[in-house]
Amino acid sequence: MPEKRVTVASKVGLHARPAALVAKAAAAQPVAVRIAKNGGEPVAAGSVLNLMTLAAAYGDEVVISAEGDGAEAAVEAVAELVATDLDAQ
Repeated sequence: MPEKRVTVASKVGLHARPAALVAKAAAAQPVAVRIAKNGGEPVAAGSVLNLMTLAAAYGDEVVISAEGDGAEAAVEAVAELVATDLDAQ
């Protein structure tokens, strides 16, 4: 199962606008994408509520994973967003 560790780059963490953008991208993938804070339980990345309950703050490391055909590309797409300061856009 492909997975990638990435640091949350948005100054507000995965809350509000960044969470919505990440959830939208995750939900658009052909496989289910999961995200977890380092050492925590993974949750569905396609849900804004799940992302917000992670309480992933700026600078926190998260693990993004997926399984199935297209999982590697799905993990990369979501990881790229998490590693971008989405508040600056």
